[in-house]
Amino acid sequence: MATPQNTQVLTASVCVPETVHGTHSFKIDKYGLYRGLGVGNCIQSANFTVGGHEWCIRLYPDGYNEANKDYVSVFLELKTKNIEVRAMYNLMLVNQAIQPPVLPSNFANFSDRPPVVFDTRNDKLEAWGFVAFKKKCEIEGSSYILDDSITVACNLTIITLKDAKEVDAGLIGDNQVPPSELVANLSKLLGCTKGADVCFKVQNEVFHAHEIILAMRSPVFWAEFYGPMRFKHGNVKNIEDMQPGVFIGLLHFIYTDSLPPMKDLNAGGYEEMLRHLLVAADKYAMKRMKSICEGKLCQRFDQETVATTLALAVHYNCSMLKDACIKFINSLSNVDGVVASKGYQHLKRACPTIFVDMWEMATKARKV
Repeated sequence: MATPQNTQVLTASVCVPETVHGTHSFKIDKYGLYRGLGVGNCIQSANFTVGGHEWCIRLYPDGYNEANKDYVSVFLELKTKNIEVRAMYNLMLVNQAIQPPVLPSNFANFSDRPPVVFDTRNDKLEAWGFVAFKKKCEIEGSSYILDDSITVACNLTIITLKDAKEVDAGLIGDNQVPPSELVANLSKLLGCTKGADVCFKVQNEVFHAHEIILAMRSPVFWAEFYGPMRFKHGNVKNIEDMQPGVFIGLLHFIYTDSLPPMKDLNAGGYEEMLRHLLVAADKYAMKRMKSICEGKLCQRFDQETVATTLALAVHYNCSMLKDACIKFINSLSNVDGVVASKGYQHLKRACPTIFVDMWEMATKARKV
């Protein structure tokens, strides 16, 4: 007679909420003209999109109500109708004494505040914020004001709850299954000459890489290495239209699935590098990299650079970036800074039809 065996089945499930993060900067020029606007009267930012929903910032220079008339009040409003959104947010005045303005390291830290629910169903107006945001006397004459302008920054994370799904129990006896090391292992190959079988020359710098990894990540590289027009093994491939630093950034994304660190660049250099990386991503048909660069550029331009970025968006078919640039220009009370910028003349020559889009968008905004 067979001896019955004890069988233990280990199962597990996990529920992980999906999050989408975004930031928005709301600059108010000629702030002094809004003093005395009156209790309950607000200035409203242009609408911006995070998590597929429309949002805006409302600032009350003389307070939201009589009880807080000595304060500036600020709120984040959900503009999308008939929907419920769970989110975490933060609002702050930017200290403009630091050029370029830098947000504090704890700006994205929501740990001291639980998520809130924005609910616009049943025609409700839904906003969360701070009625006693900052005392008016603390703003006047402070570094929050620069050239009679203030900037409110918003940090927003949308939370979408997902159903639990079954996963590997992760336990075999007393041993826990370790996390995946695939990306970490691939990252180690970045810049490694061991096993490298392809060589690139960018200006006077030479870079070694692994053709199968490049081909796996880019259909353009796949065609170059394995298609009918592939170049011969052992040859050095010259990259004529790219700077070495940009090519390094491209390789970094191919091997790590993330943009290269750019903390050592100032605001202008960071924005310029993002533009170059977007062009490189487009050239090698790397859609994810291009989309990431586009999203970051939507948050980086100003009056001096928006024309350059708009021309880039039109040329490389970045509709989200194009709309963001146009909305920014149309939101300005004075566009002299844009017209005087270096990129404006190029925009007029290269993309003359874009001005029609700008006028049409401005007309629609006024009708709303």
